[in-house]
Amino acid sequence: MRNLRSKKKILDTHISELMKSASVPGLSIFIAEGGSEEIRAFGVRSIETGALVNSATVFEAASLSKPVVAHVALQLADDGKLDLDEPLSRLAGPLVPLDPASATITARHVLSHTTGLPNWRHSDVPLRTYFPPGSRFSYSGEGFVYLQSALESLAGDPLDVIVRRRVFEPLGMRSSSFIWRDSFNDNAAFGHDREGNIEDKFKPDRANAAFSLHTTAGDYGKFVVAAMDGALLSERAARLWMEPQVPTPNGRFEALESTPPDTETGVYWGLGWGLEPDVKTFFHWGANPGMTSFVLATPAGRNAFVAFMNSDLGLNIVPGIVERIMPGQHPALSWLGLSR
Repeated sequence: MRNLRSKKKILDTHISELMKSASVPGLSIFIAEGGSEEIRAFGVRSIETGALVNSATVFEAASLSKPVVAHVALQLADDGKLDLDEPLSRLAGPLVPLDPASATITARHVLSHTTGLPNWRHSDVPLRTYFPPGSRFSYSGEGFVYLQSALESLAGDPLDVIVRRRVFEPLGMRSSSFIWRDSFNDNAAFGHDREGNIEDKFKPDRANAAFSLHTTAGDYGKFVVAAMDGALLSERAARLWMEPQVPTPNGRFEALESTPPDTETGVYWGLGWGLEPDVKTFFHWGANPGMTSFVLATPAGRNAFVAFMNSDLGLNIVPGIVERIMPGQHPALSWLGLSR
């Protein structure tokens, strides 16, 4: 027991030092090691109020929203309601009417980020396919928004209702929602930009499959444990979403150029998670204005962590956390530009 307390104290000191050196105001972390699970909280929810982060503090999960939506899609596939290889245009209509290739995008393409769509459209990068869907990887939030339309059409309910019924309620994730709840007001983390300025609070009134999930480290930890266990999925689907579907482009997650780029060594994408096949881990990261998040998990050893940080600088401390909790070679860190 004394050794365990000493280990926790050392880790707490290490995380606190990482946060201080990177100017990260607050952090909440879920840690699973073998059969044990715990939630730790550090720092403040807002530098303006000084209110402390605790285990029930609600953070923006940002792109950690995507694996939750992927889980729903796989459940619907298990139920025979969604064909992963059927064009989503049959459910949601054409995405880009003047782009015939976009009409061939499937749920599998979205979940593996092989749609050919940009991450987000803007004036210099209009919404269209930049390579044939299914041919290679380029990370796309637009793809998940399109999948959301198809899932909502299929189920006849808005996404937040679908996810609550199929994921949050079965897993006991009582502090999780894709839309804002007034109950979050009393214990929500505020985002901070790179200069330490507080961002306006994001309070979505409509779900966005790519980034609107609000949750706690403990709640999302339940989801990650369920992912390691294959919970709520058939054995086939649980295996499928952890199987490498496509290699990732070297050193970046968006690659829309016409010539396929070189691929990253040791980093692939499955159907909702990033994968390190050689070390048998899955991962994902998230970044909204002022908010960052990261997940890394090894199902075989039941080791995982979920970290939420209320700073644009939060991902900078992830390698230091990894080296203490899940040491070893993790090519995903260098792929994301996070190597120490």
